Amino acid sequence: MVRVGLQLYTVREALDNDFEGTLRKVAELGYQGVEFAGFYGRSAQQVTEILNETGLIALGAHTPYEKLRDQLEEEITFNLAIGNRYLICPYLSEEDRNRWDEVIEDLKVIGKRCHEAGVVLCYHNHEFELTQLIGDKTVLDTIYEEVPASLLQVELDSCWVSYAGYDPLQYITKYSDRLPILHLKDMITKEDGSPETVELGKGEITIKAIADAAVDAGVEWLVVEQDYCAQDALESIKVSMDWIHGYAKQGGNLNV
Repeated sequence: MVRVGLQLYTVREALDNDFEGTLRKVAELGYQGVEFAGFYGRSAQQVTEILNETGLIALGAHTPYEKLRDQLEEEITFNLAIGNRYLICPYLSEEDRNRWDEVIEDLKVIGKRCHEAGVVLCYHNHEFELTQLIGDKTVLDTIYEEVPASLLQVELDSCWVSYAGYDPLQYITKYSDRLPILHLKDMITKEDGSPETVELGKGEITIKAIADAAVDAGVEWLVVEQDYCAQDALESIKVSMDWIHGYAKQGGNLNV
């Protein structure tokens, strides 16, 4: 059964003020796992201690491309020590988006070393991988065609797929055989056309259909993420968890 986690970037300010206390609150709200976006100066032992205390699972870690490329051994060692087996490339700077051939070759090298070490490399998309083309294919599709599933798995951000003008359900189906983690995120489109992330159920994304498709595809984790919170982030993740519980009560096959 699919489990529900939180991308901790959502509560980054709270973590900066009180790392351990924030993780306790995340666990109290019912999240079963956390996807790290930095460790706030904590050692692997300190992270492990708070995970053990709260019962939270380290489901993944967003790790900057530069660290994956230049400090991979350290990242592998740290993450294995905290029980995390998913290293995720979360974002590429604009300058890196002009050299996709090199990035793809780097992903092959990184993925091979991760595989050898018992770690899984994933790629997390934004909208630009879908609005930018290489030939007649999107960058995202090109990445997954060029780098085999044995070296690179998919962490699909369904919200960004939708914002880019594509159907998240089609992408879930397309990559269902290599999709362990899916980001479940809601948003509104502002008057100027820019996106603003909101709590689950408060926006325009078809999150129930996306969650249904992800569950049917056999994902391991649905990960709640809100890039920007208009209210207190801890309140926002509570509202999103309330939606998750409502979804489960209506038949959603989630372990919550």
